[in-house]
Amino acid sequence: MKPQLQPPTGAFVGASWAALFIGALTYLAGIWNSTMQLNEQGYYFTVLMYGLFSAVSLQKSVRDKLEGIPVTGIYFGLCWLSLGLSILLLAIGLWNATLGWSEKGFFAMAFLLSLFAAVAVQKNIRDIALFKKEADPLGHFESQEK
Repeated sequence: MKPQLQPPTGAFVGASWAALFIGALTYLAGIWNSTMQLNEQGYYFTVLMYGLFSAVSLQKSVRDKLEGIPVTGIYFGLCWLSLGLSILLLAIGLWNATLGWSEKGFFAMAFLLSLFAAVAVQKNIRDIALFKKEADPLGHFESQEK
């Protein structure tokens, strides 16, 4: 018997989006208000964007594999490598930064919150789309919304 698919609750969807915005905006506000040079600010911004993209790509690849959608081994490995590299790049940057330990911790936690939340948001989007597809496999659900 196939298990019944349940959509994510509104509270979880809202909390996921809130965590993503809070994490990313807090991280970006920290960059904006820092005394770093523009090239350093750009480095930390790029690391955040790279991390968010790699986390979402990895989550999608894992989910595709679970659902029987083919994922090449090279792409799956690159997703893991990219996520690890983004975390490593942040760690190296913070280790060498002339910031206080509390500021370094602030950036690290905001970064990790953003990565986790991006995965949760991606999962919710995919779960909701799958739920709509199962609720009406002919696609009538979307046509009624217009």
